Amino acid sequence: MDTKYLEIIKAPVITEKGSHLAQEENKYIFKVDPKATKQEIKNAIEKIFKVKVESISTINVKPKKKRVGRYSGMSNKYKKAIIKLENGQTIELG
Repeated sequence: MDTKYLEIIKAPVITEKGSHLAQEENKYIFKVDPKATKQEIKNAIEKIFKVKVESISTINVKPKKKRVGRYSGMSNKYKKAIIKLENGQTIELG
């Protein structure tokens, strides 16, 4: 496995909504490199998990204001990809 693919896919996003999407619609959510294209993300998912990707949707998540005591700042921005797999394919996360 090429380290380039591991740099594109940062981490899975495991939430209640994400696990519902995985069970019902065969969709998985990942944090990805903000500069990655849909084709690069597709290739990385197919190589890392050995599955066939049907479609990809990407979302640029904007930073939110955060505050800790008297200190305020912003959370980090990131890119999120929703991956739909072909029928019969699954990814085992965690």
